[in-house]
Amino acid sequence: MLEPVPITNYRITDHARDEMARRQITEEEVAQVLAAPEQSETVREGRKVYQARKELGEPPKTYLLRVFVDIDRLPPEVVTVYRTSKVTKYWRSKT
Repeated sequence: MLEPVPITNYRITDHARDEMARRQITEEEVAQVLAAPEQSETVREGRKVYQARKELGEPPKTYLLRVFVDIDRLPPEVVTVYRTSKVTKYWRSKT
């Protein structure tokens, strides 16, 4: 798996903004994942998912924040975002 390329200049679509609001995910959290992704994976040609682990709650629990980006346009567009507790389902170990 190649090192993910950080994204610092991007646009957030209206759909992604709606989902962020519904899921209580901030623009700052999205920016952090895109600027310093732990992993990225191609979903299909022109679309990647960037992801990073995040500790939330009390007691802390590890979640995975996944940001889907259309990289085939300038600037790249964030199309949707979600957080999941199923880290092992989506985490790709380095082999």
